[in-house]
Amino acid sequence: MAVHGPAMTDVARLAGVSHQTVSRVLNGHPNVREQTRLRVRAAIAELGYRPNGAARALVTGRSQVIGVVAQNTTLYGPASLLAALEQTAAAEGFAVSVGSVRNLDHRSISAAVERHLSHRVAGIVVIAPVESAGEALERLPKDVPLVTVDGDPNRPVPLVTVDQVAGARAATQHLLDAGHRTVWHVSGPSDWFDSVGRIDGWRQALLAAGLEPPPPMPGDWSAASGYRCGQMLARMPEVTAVFTANDHLALGVLRALHEFGRRVPHEISVVGFDDVPEAAYFIPPLTTVRPDFDAVARASLQMLLSQIESGTGGALRETIAPTLVARESVAPPRH
Repeated sequence: MAVHGPAMTDVARLAGVSHQTVSRVLNGHPNVREQTRLRVRAAIAELGYRPNGAARALVTGRSQVIGVVAQNTTLYGPASLLAALEQTAAAEGFAVSVGSVRNLDHRSISAAVERHLSHRVAGIVVIAPVESAGEALERLPKDVPLVTVDGDPNRPVPLVTVDQVAGARAATQHLLDAGHRTVWHVSGPSDWFDSVGRIDGWRQALLAAGLEPPPPMPGDWSAASGYRCGQMLARMPEVTAVFTANDHLALGVLRALHEFGRRVPHEISVVGFDDVPEAAYFIPPLTTVRPDFDAVARASLQMLLSQIESGTGGALRETIAPTLVARESVAPPRH
């Protein structure tokens, strides 16, 4: 005999509401009191109820699948965002279909979006951190519910992004507050919005302190490019503080400084960005900036669901503040 899980009527009975109210909560209907919504959610969690996706699609006229377009990359930031989107969507009763592309250009993004639309997804999220994605997003069909993550802040498309500028300002200010007279920067690729924002924040902090920013040293997100930049920084006795655009760059810098006998943080302090899981185990443990990828995913999904429910788009923006995580890689400069 087949064993069936709890039904919607079981949830309604436990929550003390009608099954229509449970349906409205599941479908994100706005005309439900918050207290009732919380009671229904608690009943769903207690019973372990899982809504029937096919039935919901018939009732609502839409799929319970979110299409995500993302570059095929192992970089920590985009990969973490994708994982957070999948987990957040699942909590809201949606599956995620990922369209991986080799390059974030117009042809690749358009093709991935068309594939998603052919499968009648409810809406689309594009993780678009590079300049080449901008034009493609503007030329997508206007009636498609769409949200970009870490995209171009100067284009009129719905956007959720980490506040890269604020994070970089906090990293730079932390080094200045430790007593350093200036801060050098190892940047990411120039066509990444994350990299541009982090350069801006670093510059803003130095200029606000009345300091002339030194020339940034370009990297490519990899530990290898951080190592090459670190070899140059290690030869410069005036360098006492370095802010790198991500933690892998910081790892390369730390290796180069160690090889040249420049002790961290006794002679040079280093701050990274991303708070990769290994950052706490670097030698020394790395001070870094932690983006809230879960908050970005939640905001992205809520923005997308709002478009789906209302049937309208709009150039909405939401910026999520990161957090500075202080560890042992920063100390006052030696005098």
